Amino acid sequence: QVQLVESGGGLVQPGGSLRLSCAASGSIFSINAMGWYRQAPGKQRELVAAITSGGSTNYADSVKGRFTISRDNAKNTVYLQMNSLKPEDTAVYYCDVDSIATMGAIVYLEVWGQGTLVTVSS
Repeated sequence: QVQLVESGGGLVQPGGSLRLSCAASGSIFSINAMGWYRQAPGKQRELVAAITSGGSTNYADSVKGRFTISRDNAKNTVYLQMNSLKPEDTAVYYCDVDSIATMGAIVYLEVWGQGTLVTVSS
């Protein structure tokens, strides 16, 4: 069994910063692409940023230049540094991994975290 645990959400004023973390736990052998999605009230879940196992990244246009995704493969962790936050960034942020292979040769597809709430408000 593998799971993703997010942390780092909270309340921040406009223009502020937050850093989200998502750690994968279990008997992990390798992790493929990792990403962050968000879902605002009344809206569909959308991709915020993603990073491949090799470190290539892509971002939603709305966060380019403000957010940075990174990963620490030794810690099985992905991060999202969010700067210059705006009220429209308010959402529940979810970590996603497209596949995780375990030491027991089991592959889990599309593993999601439980979500962490980010609120940008004065």
